[in-house]
Amino acid sequence: MKEPSPTKQGGDNKRYALLMAARDSDYVKKAYGGYFNVFLAAFAEQGEAWDLFRVVDGEFPDVDDLHCYDGFVVSGSPYDAYGNDKWILKLCFLLQTLDSMKKKVLGICFGHQVLCRALGGKVGKAMTGWDIGLRRVKIVEDLLPPFSGRFLEDLSQMSPSLSIIECHQDEVWEVPSGAEVIAFSEKTGVEMFAIGDHVLGIQGHPEYTKDILCSLIERLLNSNCIEREFAENARFGLEIAEPDRARWEKICRNFLKGRYTRLEST
Repeated sequence: MKEPSPTKQGGDNKRYALLMAARDSDYVKKAYGGYFNVFLAAFAEQGEAWDLFRVVDGEFPDVDDLHCYDGFVVSGSPYDAYGNDKWILKLCFLLQTLDSMKKKVLGICFGHQVLCRALGGKVGKAMTGWDIGLRRVKIVEDLLPPFSGRFLEDLSQMSPSLSIIECHQDEVWEVPSGAEVIAFSEKTGVEMFAIGDHVLGIQGHPEYTKDILCSLIERLLNSNCIEREFAENARFGLEIAEPDRARWEKICRNFLKGRYTRLEST
């Protein structure tokens, strides 16, 4: 069952859906009231309607309602995008349907990977292991400009690299046919890809705050998923630098709303 956003106002306002592929952590529930509110703070604007579908629990939008939405966001997840869980396969089919409808779809982390898989690309374990913390992402020089994605038409006005919060051990190996790699890093070859103006995948987390990642690092450490030294290095990196959250949020909002991106370089 969908959960409506408190920003819903009726009338002819734009409508978006968050396809939640993760369950709320105790910390995020206590600090933010759930991940839905974290995404709203990052991407929603006044007067829009946002609905939440917990796809990880089998909650999907009705196929007959897809035309009502202006865009979709697929969240991160602790699950493998290349897994064959029933809900992941159903999500892949939904993403294929949205692609055929040319609906705007923004994939974040797991969402970036599962979007790639659904549209014919390849994903798997990261060749270099976990990437957790702040990562400097570089824009592909050949896209400065021109670039077919209008939401990034003014990349020439953007800084050649942006810092983003990362937390993943899987990655895109090969983008789908017709996709363009927009950004990469020293750790990950496909940090960002797009198909025309309607598909955008971002490996990092534009929506994350540093405290959310710190809480996640603690959980990964306590569950023996990462080593203590690795965790300490990731936390230290968060203490000495800041992600370019405002710029990433602007990129994502402009993509979803169909606007151009104009980001001054620094």
